[in-house]
Amino acid sequence: MSQVATYSVKTVLKDGTSIQIRALRGSDEADMLAAIARTGPQSLQSRFFILKRHFSEKERTFFMDVDFSNHVALAALVEEQGRDTVIGGGRYVIVEPGRAEMAFMVVDAWQGRGVGSLLLRHLTDIAREQGVRELTAEVLSDNRPMRSVFAKAGFKLARSDDPTTVHLSLSLGSAPPD
Repeated sequence: MSQVATYSVKTVLKDGTSIQIRALRGSDEADMLAAIARTGPQSLQSRFFILKRHFSEKERTFFMDVDFSNHVALAALVEEQGRDTVIGGGRYVIVEPGRAEMAFMVVDAWQGRGVGSLLLRHLTDIAREQGVRELTAEVLSDNRPMRSVFAKAGFKLARSDDPTTVHLSLSLGSAPPD
């Protein structure tokens, strides 16, 4: 099992709230679906580029069947009413050797508090350690909050043929020697 598959850190949001960032587990599916249910239509459209509430079995399998090599996913959790609750998630998927595409989603009530930035930072560190040389993301042009998160992390605007989306890219440098 990959060391990334057991990744788990406790950290603190900028408002002092304790948060756990950890590897997504197969047992998280119900909690992930509950997080989506607590996410508004605008946020879901920003993440999936269409209004999405329900996922096919194939889609759920893709989102939950993470190998922590070519597909790495982290969940953000906080304690609410005595139990850990998923409030967001982020992932990257290798699209070609050395290059991965990232995506994030944060429950509406937790947006603007630094959850996405923390997920991005942890995923970037993991990607770098795993030899990924470039991270990319597609973001809706009008999704200014997410564009800001990526910009603060050093992502640069790349060419986009679609006026409704922007392509962002971050170079992580060369791959470490074997």
